[in-house]
Amino acid sequence: MSENSQSTLLVTGASGQLGRRVLELLLEAGVGPIIATTRSPEKLSGFAARGVTVRAADFDDADHLPAAFAGAERLLLISAEDAVTPGRRLRQHQNAVMAAQTAGVSHVVYTGIVNPTPESPVGVVPDHAGTEAALAESTMGWTIIRENIYADMLPNTLARAMQMGQLFSAAGDGRTAYVTREDCARASAAALASSFTGKRTLDITGPEALSQADLAALVTSLSGKPVAYVPLPLSVLVDNMVAAGLPQPVAELFASFDTGIAQGYFETVSPAFEELTGRKPGSAADFLAAHREALMA
Repeated sequence: MSENSQSTLLVTGASGQLGRRVLELLLEAGVGPIIATTRSPEKLSGFAARGVTVRAADFDDADHLPAAFAGAERLLLISAEDAVTPGRRLRQHQNAVMAAQTAGVSHVVYTGIVNPTPESPVGVVPDHAGTEAALAESTMGWTIIRENIYADMLPNTLARAMQMGQLFSAAGDGRTAYVTREDCARASAAALASSFTGKRTLDITGPEALSQADLAALVTSLSGKPVAYVPLPLSVLVDNMVAAGLPQPVAELFASFDTGIAQGYFETVSPAFEELTGRKPGSAADFLAAHREALMA
């Protein structure tokens, strides 16, 4: 993290996987002071012992958010978890943006999604696009970290594919520049700790875009067991997920990512991660190789 500011930094959603890793990186870099907010402060007792100020914050409780954000100069708004309840996550994010401005925050870093265009079929895009609009309408500076799909989601999917010898997807021939959660954490920490005060949008992606057939070839190589890619119609994919126990709205939300992949919304490959952090992004192939045991389990 070069050109770091010594501003008071705040990480929301800090008890989640991404938030905890960002806190670790900030502490390693010696920046701060650092404030961490979460609905479950007890989960961050270890960080409190290391000098992080831990506060309770609930994005549904708009009235109390400004106090939770008080004293912060730069704030990392990690996207909230509820992507299924209609409108809830966008309202939560809007509450957080308004509270940050009320509390006197000067710069917000937000973890969004690549290509949040009105035409995108991906079910979570309206939440991210609406949050970007709220930031644009605010008086604060901002850095939008548009993340690609996490490579961390691949081991479970590909382990099932290895067991069955077939990788089922409705993504067609579309390609995805999978990015690791670790790299997203590093990008968020670097943007939060930097001295940048303007407005910018950064695509955080892996170094190459892979198709489902590429993934099948990767898992074949890693496991020594042949895995074939089997394209499915979207409706069949949704029906299969529902039959496996997922509620229909959740299945449709998950399947919308396949449609987005098929239509090219996740093929973006960007140099922004290296420019921001000075590091090369990790590849999906290296990530899977490092998690080979999970594939074989």
